[in-house]
Amino acid sequence: MMGLFIAGGLALLAAIGVAFGARIGKVGWEPLAAALLIGIAGYAWQGRPSLVGKPVAADGARAVRFDEALAERRRNMGERVSSATKWLVLSDGLARQGNTQDSANILVRAVKDDPRDPNLWVGLGNALVLHGSGVLSPSAEYSYQQAVRLAPDAPSPRFFYGLALAQSGKLEPARAIWSKLALSLKEGTPFRAELESNIAAIDALLARQSGAAMPGSQ
Repeated sequence: MMGLFIAGGLALLAAIGVAFGARIGKVGWEPLAAALLIGIAGYAWQGRPSLVGKPVAADGARAVRFDEALAERRRNMGERVSSATKWLVLSDGLARQGNTQDSANILVRAVKDDPRDPNLWVGLGNALVLHGSGVLSPSAEYSYQQAVRLAPDAPSPRFFYGLALAQSGKLEPARAIWSKLALSLKEGTPFRAELESNIAAIDALLARQSGAAMPGSQ
């Protein structure tokens, strides 16, 4: 009952505020009163002020999770300690906290300050993909392309660009990038073997998709 009295008092204050602020005449009072009464009636019908407040957590299934192994791999694939390091460390820290927006924004600022560092562009691409829940946005793709342009022979830009393409379902472009990268590596190295395994998996998926698209296929 106390909640209803409070609601009524707030409605009265709102009516006075509107009346003086908007300078409505006698004709305007009727629709204003009707609107406020409908609001109070709705509160009286469905409002439950006696319930204890309870914070609602975000859906865990949609929570964006920072991939520590992927970040470690980025650091180990030719990333050197430089002026870019502080930005990448800060961006990773924000992403670990679930703040993917600021994680990406930090690196947007960093590439503006140093647009010729491929590591920053790779980090930005990864941050944008993480912020997009695994979707390769045009901005993320541009970031990877900048990294590849600046360091065409480095493995990191091509590996992460191919990974982002594959995760977004763009299998053929991912295969093309990874195939060229694999051929540039020495035979028998673990990295080349991993890439060849990934390429074989892509080929299997493409074959399955092609078979499913054929008329009469099961």
